[in-house]
Amino acid sequence: MEKSVILEQLRAAKAAHINWVQRAKMLISGFKIDEDAIPVNSTQCRFGQWFYSDAQKLNGLRNNSIECLSKIEKLHFDLHDIYLNIYKIYYDMEPQGFFSKLFGKKKKITEEASKLAKEYFDDMEKVSKELVEEINIMERRIIALPEEELSAL
Repeated sequence: MEKSVILEQLRAAKAAHINWVQRAKMLISGFKIDEDAIPVNSTQCRFGQWFYSDAQKLNGLRNNSIECLSKIEKLHFDLHDIYLNIYKIYYDMEPQGFFSKLFGKKKKITEEASKLAKEYFDDMEKVSKELVEEINIMERRIIALPEEELSAL
């Protein structure tokens, strides 16, 4: 695989992660966000889809990529665990009937619940910054590798 392709995929995944966090911020800021726009499951977001497919090919690299991928995976799980708390505040966890899905079942958010969601989001932002830093480290390591080592992937 060419270095430029690997870096393009990595950067697109990082941008997808940043957008995912921004949608969560918009949600707690009062914007109406479809619950499917911010996947709770870490394998369903665009970053997770990249991580569990193309990123796994990077496991064979010699410059600590396995350690880096492990850190990224843990931070990504942590992020989704925190977001699950926010999700529970804004969306019903109960299965919805046809008409509820069709017309939307809005959950009333109390001031206390909103404050709690903002606290969770503060934690999310901290974890997100760590995750982005680990992604940046991985990007620098990939840039440092010779093209021929990457073409074997």
